Parts: sequence; C-alpha cells; structure tokens
Amino acid sequence: MTLHLQGLGKHYGITPVFSNVSLDVAAGEFVAIVGESGVGKSTLLNCMAGLDTWDTGAVHLAGQDLSRLSDDERALLRRDKVGFVFQAFHVLPHLDVNQNVALPLMLLGRREPERVQALLEAVGLGSLGTRLPQQLSGGQLQRVAIARALVHQPALILADEPTGNLDPATAAKVMQALVTQARQHGSALVLVTHSLAATEQADRVLHLHHDGMRAARD
Repeated sequence: MTLHLQGLGKHYGITPVFSNVSLDVAAGEFVAIVGESGVGKSTLLNCMAGLDTWDTGAVHLAGQDLSRLSDDERALLRRDKVGFVFQAFHVLPHLDVNQNVALPLMLLGRREPERVQALLEAVGLGSLGTRLPQQLSGGQLQRVAIARALVHQPALILADEPTGNLDPATAAKVMQALVTQARQHGSALVLVTHSLAATEQADRVLHLHHDGMRAARD
C-alpha cells in the first residue's frame, strides 16, 4: 500500500478542520478529493506528505509511519517517493524552466535531460526550457510545477488544484500527462479538484467533510 490514513484529525486551536479521515490509496490508483472551500482539502494533502501535523490518527507512506520520523527523515522520504503540485507553484525564480523541472532529479543525484524535455513536451512547454519564471504566465508556471512533480517518477503524486489556472484545452493536456505518468509508472495519484473533467478520469471520487470522508460516486 502506497498511502494509508487512519482516523486522521486536524484542529486549529479549538476549531476542527477535519476529523476521522481514513483512506487507502494503492499503487497505480487515481483518487480525486472534492469538497467545499475551507473543509481542509489542501491541509489534508499536506498531512499526506508530512508537510503539516495532525492531532489524531496516523499517516503511513510507503510502509513508514510519518509520526515516527524526524523532519529530516520525512524530507528524505518526500524527496524519494513524493511529487507535489502546489497551488502556489513554488518554482525557484533564479532557475530557468529546465532547471526547475530537473531539481528533483538533481537532489537524487540523477541527470536526465531527455526526461526533462519529454515532460515539458507533455505539458506543452517544450520550447520554453530556457525561460525564467518571471517570463511565464500563471498557467505556464503551473505546468512547470506539474512537470517537476512527475520528473523523478515518484510513488505518490499529490496535486492541489493542478488545472485551476489553465484553460480547458491546456487543462485536458495536463490531466492526460498526470494520469499517463501515474499509470505508466504505477504511481498513486491523489488530486484535490473542483474540475468535473478531472474527477471523471478518477478511479474513485471522495468528498471531504469536516467529520470525515465519503464516496462521492463509485
């Protein structure tokens, strides 16, 4: 099992964000999570990656209990096993597109320019590798972030509204790249979205509520 959540709960002070969230995501499975704004979808993704803490329950990633790992051990596990697409992109402004996408490979001691280029082609940025982030639109930056999350073939891909800044045609191309890469490499894909087109491709669609998570459809 790639990802296992059991009874997960999170509060900010006395205010509950979500509670009693249990979920198993298998290798190669695509799970979409939907829910109203403010219900904690992004926070839940951060907990899955060990980027945020939780108050109750447990998160197991690649067989390891994240609560038992140090911050450094969590960071190493993310480096090896997780690709994360953030809403805020988090590209490095002093690196060009090629370098931003190649960063996870560099951290793993790998140099694979052909794979970097192939992923840029897959998300429609094949000719923009030498541009700096400030020369790109918001939609292009989102696609850089997606290519970077996929480049090292992670076991788990977490994506927070990955098509939110894209026009419908580009969003469809990006979703195809995400799903294709996940299927080809047996990666688990967990995607937070409001996009009906994205949820239609998922193996499961789950609705997050403050008091747990339930199937939105079979």
